[in-house]
Amino acid sequence: MKRIKLGIPKGSLQNATIALFKRSGWSIDVNGRSYFPEINDPFIECAICRAQEMSRYVEGGTMDAGLTGKDWIAENNSDIHVAADLIYSKVSSRPARWVLAVPFDSEIKTIGDLRGKLVATELVQFTKKYFSEHGIDVKVEFSWGATEAKVVSGLADAIVEVTETESTIKAHGLRVVHELMKTNTQLIVNHDSWKDTEKREKIEQIALLLQGALLGEKLVGLKMNVPNRCLERVVAVLPSLNAPTVAPLYQSDWFSVETVVDSNTVRDLIPELLKRGAEGIIEYPLNKVV
Repeated sequence: MKRIKLGIPKGSLQNATIALFKRSGWSIDVNGRSYFPEINDPFIECAICRAQEMSRYVEGGTMDAGLTGKDWIAENNSDIHVAADLIYSKVSSRPARWVLAVPFDSEIKTIGDLRGKLVATELVQFTKKYFSEHGIDVKVEFSWGATEAKVVSGLADAIVEVTETESTIKAHGLRVVHELMKTNTQLIVNHDSWKDTEKREKIEQIALLLQGALLGEKLVGLKMNVPNRCLERVVAVLPSLNAPTVAPLYQSDWFSVETVVDSNTVRDLIPELLKRGAEGIIEYPLNKVV
């Protein structure tokens, strides 16, 4: 099998990405300042690259594949293949949003109120295109960082910034006026690499296991013992991927019942299962679900 060169995003996503690969079965070892971490797979060569630049390198063929945000693909207008959508971050398991924010006491209520005004953002090209498509003439300037401070200090009338919880935006006394786009991490592939049968097989393996690890984070396994007289009542409230596994216990009128459920439902489900006659309930984490 041919080796693939895989881009790992540098910065805020780096640790979350390495942790996701670990749950998927790959151990990535970043040694100090090295931009070429070791990985326990002879058919993958890793390279650290800023998420903002990843799609350009993948598109140009410097890398076969890489992980970056949907936002930076749009910003670079890159022509690449998306092998997998992966919703994860250092904060939460929901997509981030690029939003337009202004000072809380600003008279700006809609994006139309920004006509003729100045917007600061790191996502310059996408922001320009967005306002142009909406027929609103604004000036867009690149922000090197601390973007929220620019509008607070009067250096810009508004900002376009990425957020997951809006906590930083609110902490700076700003309010969100409009959402421009939702974004999430994507596993992207160079078109030539995707056409290569051996490389594509490896990339599809990576995509499958990364998605399986992310799904496994959201689910837990439940196992319990249930007497025959209570079995139907217990199974009736058990969600599952297909159907619960039910197996008789040795020389007994009891059954072992096992299923996979959304982790957010467990706190309400376990008391209900006890009421319906289940005993010895065990909850356990899942590494991957594929």
